[in-house]
Amino acid sequence: MIKIRLRRTGSKKKASYRVVVAPSTAPRDGRFIENIGHYHPRQNPPLVVLKEDRLFHWLSVGAQPSDSVKQILTSQGALARFAQFKAEAVHSGGPTSEVKASATEAVAAEVEAVSTVAAPAEADKTTESA
Repeated sequence: MIKIRLRRTGSKKKASYRVVVAPSTAPRDGRFIENIGHYHPRQNPPLVVLKEDRLFHWLSVGAQPSDSVKQILTSQGALARFAQFKAEAVHSGGPTSEVKASATEAVAAEVEAVSTVAAPAEADKTTESA
């Protein structure tokens, strides 16, 4: 069975996680099939970045999210978007452009949020070297 679960990274007492697709028999930090995102619980609010197109793919082929990943996906609204994506695919024979657009917008917003957080740090490095 294929699971979508968290893989711990980071140093001692400063945990961060990668959201990975892995066989259920693989160890927590062992072998995995694909990295589909990351989760940083120590930030306020916790940072979650997911590749929703890959998440939807793995959910559609039968991968089961772990309990902790299911909570994260629910809080981000990804499971609701997947249910809508799945319903649209069944009724119309394929996903509608609205569902694709909402997933694309969500990914773009997350990327923009991450880049705006990283941008001031890069600006500081350039001023320090000058």
